[in-house]
Amino acid sequence: MPSTSRRTCLKGAAATAVALALPNAARAQPRQILNDASRLNPTPVFRHWTVTEDTQADFISRLRRELKEAAAAKRPFCVAGERHSMGGQSIPRNGTAVTLATPVCRPEPAEGIYRVHAGARWKDVIAALDPLGFSPAVMQSNNDFGVASTFSVNAHGWPVPYGPFGSTVRSFRIMLSGGTILTCSRSENSDLFGLVMGGYGLFGVILDLDVEMVANRLLKPTFKELSIADFAQHFIEAAQSGEVSMAYGRLSVAKEEFLQQALLVTYRPQQPDGSLPPAQSGGTMSAISRDIYRAQTGSERFKKFRWFAETVVGPTISSGSVTRNSLMNEPVSNLRSSDSRRTDILHEYFVPPHAFAAFVEGCRGIILRSRQEFMNVTLRYVGKDETSTLAFAPAARIAAVMSFSQEIFPEAEADMMHMTEALIDLAIGLGGSFYLPYRLHARRDQVEAAYPRQGQFIDRKRHYDPGLLFRNLMWDEYFSA
Repeated sequence: MPSTSRRTCLKGAAATAVALALPNAARAQPRQILNDASRLNPTPVFRHWTVTEDTQADFISRLRRELKEAAAAKRPFCVAGERHSMGGQSIPRNGTAVTLATPVCRPEPAEGIYRVHAGARWKDVIAALDPLGFSPAVMQSNNDFGVASTFSVNAHGWPVPYGPFGSTVRSFRIMLSGGTILTCSRSENSDLFGLVMGGYGLFGVILDLDVEMVANRLLKPTFKELSIADFAQHFIEAAQSGEVSMAYGRLSVAKEEFLQQALLVTYRPQQPDGSLPPAQSGGTMSAISRDIYRAQTGSERFKKFRWFAETVVGPTISSGSVTRNSLMNEPVSNLRSSDSRRTDILHEYFVPPHAFAAFVEGCRGIILRSRQEFMNVTLRYVGKDETSTLAFAPAARIAAVMSFSQEIFPEAEADMMHMTEALIDLAIGLGGSFYLPYRLHARRDQVEAAYPRQGQFIDRKRHYDPGLLFRNLMWDEYFSA
């Protein structure tokens, strides 16, 4: 028998002997471990409950029991969707974790809204709205995120000139820690509405939401290469013109021209010849785009090729029209890496338009000095948010969504932490902010500077949840005493 096999057998025998020596109570229940999209947060939980069926009465009854039991045991309680966050925002250490996956969406065309269960994914919403000729006014940029999760992080997407998703939510129902159910809107329980919008599930369990929808439209793209100095003005003018329905920007990440070239892509409504085609998802082009995207890892040649594909090939083959729903009906899993030695890490910074060029200039030095593999930066428009207590866009902002392929080693994690702190300082120094659903690498003083109403958020948290039942790893890191 080869020596490696003998070592394996010996290890297995030793483990078995140790397990048999433990008291029955100690080895009766193996711990459940949850992780999130970062793959860097393996966390033990006491219980994991997944809800997949539309049985509201049974769900509400059990939810009250679970809340009561967790409160009595002083265990944290946390509800999530797909756990696409990256810093444990959706995980309660040694607590009760709930995954909502109820694919229920009921359009109400006469009211201009759709009523959606908290656990529905955006693909469920598009599937319900598309046959009726409607589209979500705002949704996250991919279709496999949960709707209530999107509200809890107050995410945004391509549609303009909107603010974050929460700006299109008219009302929601929430269960508080004591089992009480409240309806919240801008006129009813408005204080709680602003706290839960971007409140990371720290105030209760969202049950369902009433959300605004718009007509699905046929859109035609235009592509424009710009200098960094000119990008912000053109982007803001396009987003606020009333003529553009969706827009985004990209920057080159090849080191030879690092963050020195910009591409602005805008979509304008067109008159269809007949009825709109059904919403599509995936397809050959998505697969090709994924392969090119992943090939960038460690390859300057492919980073240059991707920029060529986006600025030259893309405009040539994408000159046709596409529906609004098809543009948004792509899963984030299309870009997922299969490399077990690396993980994809996102950053996001919200910058005043007048400071955009200075922000990009600062990013050049900070990112190039790091050891991180920079894969992409997408630029989005975010309209003013006057509702959320933890607002990241108190005025119109350009959002820079950055993607890094990080090695799964302690040295790479330390390097990522240092780079993140520097980028946050840069954004704050220019009057901007950073997004909270990612790695918990910010210092507390940085969180306080970017979110000046944090103190009010914590005070109201203790008012609505005096036992601090709803907790996650982010609360423990940034907000706990």
